[in-house]
Amino acid sequence: MALPPALALLRPHQWVKNGLVAAPLFFTPEILGLQSIISVAITIAAFCAISSSVYILNDYKDREADRAHPEKKNRPFAAGTVSPQTGFGLFGILVAGAITALYLLQPQVLPFVGAYWLMNVAYSYGLKKISLLDVMIIALGFIIRVEAGAASIEVDPSVWIIIMTGLGALFIALAKRRDDVVNSYASEHRKSLDGYTAQFLDTAIGIIIAALLVAYMIYTTDKDVMTRMGSTKLYYTAPFVVLGLLRYLQITIVEERSGSPTSVIMRDKVLLVVGALWALTFGILIYL
Repeated sequence: MALPPALALLRPHQWVKNGLVAAPLFFTPEILGLQSIISVAITIAAFCAISSSVYILNDYKDREADRAHPEKKNRPFAAGTVSPQTGFGLFGILVAGAITALYLLQPQVLPFVGAYWLMNVAYSYGLKKISLLDVMIIALGFIIRVEAGAASIEVDPSVWIIIMTGLGALFIALAKRRDDVVNSYASEHRKSLDGYTAQFLDTAIGIIIAALLVAYMIYTTDKDVMTRMGSTKLYYTAPFVVLGLLRYLQITIVEERSGSPTSVIMRDKVLLVVGALWALTFGILIYL
């Protein structure tokens, strides 16, 4: 069912990305409780609001270019279903609401949300045109989410979680650029595509996946990690990570449909099952 245009402008289907804010809580079982869950929920809500405000700015700026894209032409500003006045009214409500809520309830998270917002505004208004920098900024956005989640419950995030989050996000961002390239989207729509070729992206993706797998193997066999988690069997979860990455790689290179990462992750049955099994296995190992 199609969303009302004003709601579609907020891209609520993208809010699932902000679930990564909860990662530090999941990996810190000793502090799991009602208060920590509420703190993380407030931070997730703030990221949903602030990310939607960025989408509004981005869609307004790109409305003319979006009309030349086979899918993005249906975005509210490009399609003319939402007026700029309505869009910027929503923008103001989202930014003010997120800042006010965090100032009153989670002030330690404000610097991370502010950095995320400023970085993404800069991305929308120029940095996304620079190849390599565009995907690095996307990856940094996910790292900031993890850092914010850790700040909300006042813990230090594991260096391995930060590394793996960055590598995983970079892999998905490169896969999306590959989809843009192989589908021959005009570089006028996304200037950074001038700096990519399918061969380059295939090589880069291979390097990032290899680094991610090595990082995960080290993480699950690190003595300090095993002691903190209370389990020496964390490596049991590695096959799910390998299968999940290979499946996403298959979607990217064989099926060539990695243009919408959120849709891929939320709709692909293999990825959903593998992800659920990984979470279940990891949860059993550290909570039981």
